[in-house]
Amino acid sequence: MNAHTPDAPAADFSFRLIAEDGRARRGEIRMPRGTVRTPAFMPVGTAATVKAMYPGQVRELGADIILGNTYHLMLRPGAERVARLGGLHEFARWPHPILTDSGGFQVMSLSALRQMSEKGVTFRSHIDGSTHEMTPERSIEIQGLLGSDIQMQLDECIRLPADREEIRRAMELSLRWAERCAVAFGTQPGKAMFGIVQGGDQPDLRIRSAEALTALELKGYAVGGLAVGEPQSVMLATLDETLPSLPRLKPRYLMGVGTPDDIIQSVARGIDMFDCVMPTRAGRHGQAFTPYGRLNLRNAKHAEDTRPLDETSDCPASRDYSRAYLHHLVKSEETLGSMLLTWHNLAYYQTLMAGIRAAIDAGRFETFRAETTARWTGGEEG
Repeated sequence: MNAHTPDAPAADFSFRLIAEDGRARRGEIRMPRGTVRTPAFMPVGTAATVKAMYPGQVRELGADIILGNTYHLMLRPGAERVARLGGLHEFARWPHPILTDSGGFQVMSLSALRQMSEKGVTFRSHIDGSTHEMTPERSIEIQGLLGSDIQMQLDECIRLPADREEIRRAMELSLRWAERCAVAFGTQPGKAMFGIVQGGDQPDLRIRSAEALTALELKGYAVGGLAVGEPQSVMLATLDETLPSLPRLKPRYLMGVGTPDDIIQSVARGIDMFDCVMPTRAGRHGQAFTPYGRLNLRNAKHAEDTRPLDETSDCPASRDYSRAYLHHLVKSEETLGSMLLTWHNLAYYQTLMAGIRAAIDAGRFETFRAETTARWTGGEEG
């Protein structure tokens, strides 16, 4: 696991590059609640919890920042209630940085439950059917009530493939919403609002979006609308085409990505921040990411395998439990199986990020990438 050094409190939000190796970047984001070492993977705590994990465990694994979801917290327990209870950091017992998504992903994922307009989005709650309006201003208001350190603009995310005209319409709407979010956010010392580049798989639309957002002089920029149905090759080509249009000295966040291979290939193109439910969701479904590939602990071949998931790891879940035991827990649908596999997967992701950062510092990122991907492709997946 990755030890933390004490952070000197920062008065304001700042980002600095420490090293570059090709297009891969090593940096740090400083905020009053702590420093985020980049490239960083942010565990997803959708409903103010990283599922199946204690907050202290998440921190001990090396996470500097976690993610919460504006839409889900708006519905339950409610942003105003969280504010009355001291804000999301106090509520979730996570005193370190938190990034909140804006609710834009739910514009896509809950399309059957929402109506769109220039003003914003009207959702019908998937919990009780109640109606909620999410405008750019309300999204920023909710994120402010939650007290998050990095707040995301409201945007419209669409699935790929999609018609070019639909992609253009959503991109331009997202830009107008970004301007409204920036006005609503104003100036908040120690905090940041990030814009979100949209434009689907259309290079010229991506560049237009990136350039227009850059003109707003925000503190950071995300690339959204990827890992939504397109092949990895399209995602990486989109990054190649888009990132040169974003400011070099601002953090770059690839939203909702992804597999370990997605991450390492995106770092090679200049991405600094990632989030994804994959390691936690996979853990709850019997899947383990290892240095030698992905394992499905439901498979019968693990039933009498006494090896741990990773004997080289210092995470107890990776090192101290046999694959046979984990297979038994998964097949028996025991809660402990989800807990141990989630713990292991998050440990693996944070170890990967620490290795990436060290490789960039040492000027050997390409060697690290080649060696790491060779182990995945030549490993024991199954």
